[in-house]
Amino acid sequence: MRIMAIDYGDAHTGLAVSDATGLLAGYVEVVHSRRTGEVLAAVERLAAEYSVDEIVLGYPKNMDGSLGPRAEKAEAFAQELRGRVSLPVVLWDERRTTIDAHNILISAGKNGKKRKKIVDGVAAALILEGYLTYKKGQ
Repeated sequence: MRIMAIDYGDAHTGLAVSDATGLLAGYVEVVHSRRTGEVLAAVERLAAEYSVDEIVLGYPKNMDGSLGPRAEKAEAFAQELRGRVSLPVVLWDERRTTIDAHNILISAGKNGKKRKKIVDGVAAALILEGYLTYKKGQ
């Protein structure tokens, strides 16, 4: 079962896909666009290309667990996505994934410009790793 994870952002959206066994996560692409339609088109294209069975969308809750404007934006995107693909779309708590992604890239020696281009893809891979771990435990 192949799963796609999305780290949806204002200007950059990271996309990651698991291997066919659902054990390994890797980032595939970062969509550099503010246009929802372009992001949805990229998700549709990659979901078909990788024969994805399920989509996990990062759900940015506040650190106290409450929902703010970013979570509302993710919910709206999830609704649009459900209207475009015939796959299950799961909202997944993504607190700290972008911070963790920055830390990973800093320790790998990536400078600011290089980090900015790929951090959302790494964050999507972290979302996917968390979700895959959860699914294994069920």
